[in-house]
Amino acid sequence: MMHCELAHGTPFYRAVQDGLLDTRRVVQIGLRGSVYGPNEERWSLQHGFHIIQAQECWFKSMAPIMETKVLPVLGAGPVYISFDIDCLDPAFAPGTGTPEIGGLTSAQALEVIRSCKGLNIVGADLVEVSPPYDTSGNTALTAANLLFEMICVLPGVKCLD
Repeated sequence: MMHCELAHGTPFYRAVQDGLLDTRRVVQIGLRGSVYGPNEERWSLQHGFHIIQAQECWFKSMAPIMETKVLPVLGAGPVYISFDIDCLDPAFAPGTGTPEIGGLTSAQALEVIRSCKGLNIVGADLVEVSPPYDTSGNTALTAANLLFEMICVLPGVKCLD
């Protein structure tokens, strides 16, 4: 995707080019698939991104991964959560433009988001949801629940534990 001037997969590439991201504090979780070539991952690593492949998460709780590999990188600075629904396996979220098997589970997604409680979150989004690709409505339901969870981890929000 890096060879495309503008595409759905280039926002982080463009943000780095424009000097908007401290790449030493960017973590990408759940990357996988045949759509991307080795140059995309190589580029991310060369620019300081931290990558946790989906395969590293298979059959595991995300809590220890978040505790040891993600939260220390994020630190006390401002955090923006951008959740791409296609990090989930299509069994949990088929309604996306780029479904790839071997993704995270919905429970793992909850663990990732809930682990962000206490961070200096300044904003969040959830992208790549395409309801026409999911006649069951599961993707929209999952996305709505994940957005609710993101609201619950925002600073100053009191939620029942």
